[in-house]
Amino acid sequence: MAEETKLATGKPLLVTGGAGFIGSNFVLDMVKSGVAVVNLDKLTYAGNPANLAAIQGSPLYTFVQGDICDAELVSELMRQHKPSAVVHFAAESHVDRSIAGPEAFLKTNIDGTFTLLQAARAYYATLEGAEKDAFRFLHVSTDEVYGTLKPEDPAFHEGTPYAPNSPYAASKASSDFLARAWFHTYKLPVLITNCSNNYGMFQFPEKLIPLMITHALSGKPLPIYGDGQQIRDWLFVGDHCSAIAAVLEKGRIGETYNVGGGNQRSNLQVVHTLCALLDELVPESPYKPHTQLITYVTDRPGHDRRYAIDARKLEGEIGWRAQESFETGMRKTVQWYLANKAWVENVTSGAYQQWMTQNYAGRTTVEAGGTQ
Repeated sequence: MAEETKLATGKPLLVTGGAGFIGSNFVLDMVKSGVAVVNLDKLTYAGNPANLAAIQGSPLYTFVQGDICDAELVSELMRQHKPSAVVHFAAESHVDRSIAGPEAFLKTNIDGTFTLLQAARAYYATLEGAEKDAFRFLHVSTDEVYGTLKPEDPAFHEGTPYAPNSPYAASKASSDFLARAWFHTYKLPVLITNCSNNYGMFQFPEKLIPLMITHALSGKPLPIYGDGQQIRDWLFVGDHCSAIAAVLEKGRIGETYNVGGGNQRSNLQVVHTLCALLDELVPESPYKPHTQLITYVTDRPGHDRRYAIDARKLEGEIGWRAQESFETGMRKTVQWYLANKAWVENVTSGAYQQWMTQNYAGRTTVEAGGTQ
């Protein structure tokens, strides 16, 4: 059991998107540290209840299958469960998918955030005293809202002007502006976090790191966009979750906090690191050296060249620092994927979606005690 956090107030957190990659890691951390969670998730392709198998049956965990755009459902959850805070992860998040079909990103990321803010505003108006003082709405966002950096540019800071370049980034920028407006106009106690590229356990294998791991293990080509020199600041998901908890406890309302791992690497460097780890950890692989699988493909339209996060505000005000280096975080990630091949197979084969259809079709709310 993790050390109990100050967030364990007896009242639950309402977490949206808690069956996704970052959300499920956060929910696991919270429940294991004694915090009750109501998890609202639509269970799109990126949502997987199997991520939360470790807490199924816990009296601290309630799962609700539903859409954040459903105003009646969201309002009812707040009335019924009386959350101490809303932690909003739910979003369409893959840039390539946003280029191919931006409509879903506008619906979920903009309309869904608006719906949540309105419901939280109405709920907040019913609170009094200490409960009102303690309530928070934490909106989880991305560094992609800031656009792209040149090699000589300083890292993104909280005052960097927004300049989104993809439909995904534009939809997240819009949701950030909504959250900010609901603080300034309606005095809703909003917090915003903008994180760098996350990696770690339970990440859907459409993103760079899990895609490369799964492809390498099966001898498939490792596709690198363009020249592979696009630079990102890589953040281990466990560090991101601890930052969110810290901002929820100590952040100043109305403020934005950038969350970064301090690990700038090019995509090509990331893939070479993965290949070296797989060469070491899977010595019997017939595909060694795994770098021989690297292939270069046409670059993504509007591909941002570099992201970097200045997290000094978070470190100075709240005292948070990333605990994992790029090397330790990548090793933990590769080891997790190697140790959880059944999870990977269920996701890559689509079997998990069939299981969800069988177990969740037609259901809306599952009470505390899991999904059985």
